[in-house]
Amino acid sequence: MSRGILAVGAYAPENRVPAEAFEDAWGSFDAPGVETKAVPDGDEDALTMGVQAARRALSAGDADGEAIDHLAFATTNPPLAEEDQTPRLGSYLGVPDSASRRVHTGSTRAGVDALFEALETDGTALVVVSDCPEGEPDDSREHAAGAGAVAFVVGEDAPATVADRATETEVRPGTRFRGHGESDVSGLDTGTYGRAAFCEPIEAAVDALSAETEADAVAVQAPNGKLPYRTSLDNEAIAAVETVSELGDTAAASVPLSLATAFAEGHDRTLAVAWGSGAGSTAFVVEGVAPVETDLEGDRELDYPAYLRRRGDIVGEKPDGGAAHVSVPTWQRSVAQRHRHEAGRCPECGAVAFPPAGACPDCRSLVDFEPVRPELNGTVDAATTIGQGGAPPEFAEQQAQQGAFGAAIVRFAAGDGEVSLPMQATESVDVGDTVRAVPRRVYVEEGVPRYGLKALPQD
Repeated sequence: MSRGILAVGAYAPENRVPAEAFEDAWGSFDAPGVETKAVPDGDEDALTMGVQAARRALSAGDADGEAIDHLAFATTNPPLAEEDQTPRLGSYLGVPDSASRRVHTGSTRAGVDALFEALETDGTALVVVSDCPEGEPDDSREHAAGAGAVAFVVGEDAPATVADRATETEVRPGTRFRGHGESDVSGLDTGTYGRAAFCEPIEAAVDALSAETEADAVAVQAPNGKLPYRTSLDNEAIAAVETVSELGDTAAASVPLSLATAFAEGHDRTLAVAWGSGAGSTAFVVEGVAPVETDLEGDRELDYPAYLRRRGDIVGEKPDGGAAHVSVPTWQRSVAQRHRHEAGRCPECGAVAFPPAGACPDCRSLVDFEPVRPELNGTVDAATTIGQGGAPPEFAEQQAQQGAFGAAIVRFAAGDGEVSLPMQATESVDVGDTVRAVPRRVYVEEGVPRYGLKALPQD
């Protein structure tokens, strides 16, 4: 075996909005082939979804962040238009500061571009592809726009390898774009031109492959659930692994998510084709099956008003003030605790302390604590619910988007001991509930998203 894909993880938000909700609101649904689409919560974005997928990929590969030499993040919709997100991504996962970093964006081909760059680097790489495109409410691209994330662990002696690769580029501008300073994807609805700009580069890239292209699974870019089937590719093989009908258009994550699905279903030969407006395509053949952990199911159905609230379209302005204000330098000094709940073990008596600073809570010795990372699953020891009007100004927007949320004291196992931590919960929780610490955006302060861990109830 040679360098290739060692393991894969995938994640999608639990929220789903069905096509019928758009039909009721607009009288039509302009995303053919999309039955439901995934919708991020008000405190989710491309970064937090990417952490969820990366955790699963590392678990599937029986690896941890400390083993990563190269970290890549790919998306068309980063939380900030200009700022490297890989430091925060790596902080959540425990990736060494010395690991090389790379951000890929600006095209729905970004995820595949990141994967191929990782295949050409040395050492163990982690490629995280996460996307959640948006459009104007009455636009066909918004009707199709979904959300999802996938991560690949790449290295030597891999069970899944790329047999061949080809790229085709043609000048076909305008079918999908996002203007400078804008958040919504737009495009020219030009019928024949748009179909040709999508289909012809895809078919040309596949024709340029020297390897056999017949495969049981075809992972192809899916701006909606119709365009992929307008190509000359095998429709049955496309349908075998498509995710657009359930998740919607996941942009840069579209092809990687279908590839993850192919691994999950045991297809040992997959033809994959990524496309980006402009227009260009990259086709490749993957042989073998990598271990995979996926979490793509969603059972929280939203009506159209709830969907608009998640988008932030029908919430009021953020109130003035800020009872929970923490300066950026102060926040930065505690990122290990905020991103990983890093605690400390006393070398004198073995007690576990959180935060790992000051004197040991048991023996009162002033020591240098040994880092300990608590388990992700914990138990609620105390809880309350924050409803409308009860949240500090920083959290008022989140409450308007998602409704009431919980605040809890959660007890986690940590090494040979336990730590009890105050946490915000994604929804109301009760004493005794089992929760999992998941990455979420806490609030935005001074224009900078503040990320931490929140308690997600477990079934």
